Amino acid sequence: MAIAGAKGHEAGMTRLRQADAADAPALVALWEACGLTRPWNDAAADLARALGFDGSTVFVVEMDSQIVASAMTGYDGHRGWVYYLAVAPGHRKQGLARRLLTACEAWLAALGCPKVELMVRDGNPDAAAYEKLGWDPQPVRVFARWLGGQGT
Repeated sequence: MAIAGAKGHEAGMTRLRQADAADAPALVALWEACGLTRPWNDAAADLARALGFDGSTVFVVEMDSQIVASAMTGYDGHRGWVYYLAVAPGHRKQGLARRLLTACEAWLAALGCPKVELMVRDGNPDAAAYEKLGWDPQPVRVFARWLGGQGT
């Protein structure tokens, strides 16, 4: 589902758009540079699943045709989620994370999503930025179980 201004929106030398499969190498490299990948988690497969599912999308910010920021978002019918929010180290503190989160929120709202959440791994020093952007920490513990072996 596209939203007004989400695909091809120009703002100076930056462009916000939805990702496609051709962006996989650049996105995985960005996620690795930002410390978001894990050895047991296939980031390229995560991207492919997100792009192949109507309830999710990935936004990217390009500067001079290079992807410098991303956010994966999805809606499961109950809550919206944001994953892989990444801003290349040399492009931080320029409002790119805020821009991506705003795009995710608008995309989710267009689907009728009432609340959006994001998960941050313990020990992520960049997580302090979320509170500065108006996100509230929640008193929640997350439990997980692998389905069909290890994966996401």
